[in-house]
Amino acid sequence: MVSTIAPLIVIVGPTASGKTALAIEMAQKFDGEIICADSRTVYKSMDIGTAKPTNVERELVPHHLLDVVEPDEPFTVADFKKLANESIDDICGRGKLPIMVGGSGLYIDAVLFDYGFASKGAKHDPTNPRHLDKSEPQIRHGMRDNTLLVGLNPDLEVIKQRITDRVDEMLSQGFEDEVGYLYSKYGDGTKALQAPGYRAFRDYVENKISLDEAKAQFIRNDYLLARRQRTWFKRNKSIHWLDNREEYVDILTTFLNKKQ
Repeated sequence: MVSTIAPLIVIVGPTASGKTALAIEMAQKFDGEIICADSRTVYKSMDIGTAKPTNVERELVPHHLLDVVEPDEPFTVADFKKLANESIDDICGRGKLPIMVGGSGLYIDAVLFDYGFASKGAKHDPTNPRHLDKSEPQIRHGMRDNTLLVGLNPDLEVIKQRITDRVDEMLSQGFEDEVGYLYSKYGDGTKALQAPGYRAFRDYVENKISLDEAKAQFIRNDYLLARRQRTWFKRNKSIHWLDNREEYVDILTTFLNKKQ
């Protein structure tokens, strides 16, 4: 029986695992468009420090859910779920393949498992381990039909080196200036700017710590984030953990051929 649910490819993995490059390659090969599932790249002007896809990458393949709100505007998991589902319908409606990619596990799970959320006036349930502001999931269904979920999981030492290299590249692109601009415009208490790299380099820009100390903090915090992301995704037994590009091409081809 052919599913009436629109097909969806999901690529997950920890930060610096190579998800963006793979998603772009698969989108080009299979006529797809990318939905970014990242809790930091939804914010405008937070470009360098979030490793947001570049303008060149966005010209290669259309990207959705980047630059959605200002850093001082609220954005919840419920907001992401709504916009992601709208993007999936839009992409499929134009005959393209939606490819959701990211490392924000709660965002991805909200779509895959059709989380229901409490209304903004609902009472907080302190027993819920996945509380997030006023948009905590209240209901978890079975995983979305017609979905292929694949994962990238390089060795942790590889990830750490990639993070180190990426921080150096960010600095060469003007990350210090980005940090100074964002804190001067939005203020120190802005929730979005509590992301690891921004916190560390705020202290550097204000001459509270050295450049080496700021870099070390950024690298350490991103590495710890990668470890948490690995733990989150490892709980989902539906993820196909693959080792190389050829395996991804093969499994996507098989999945899409079954849908024809």
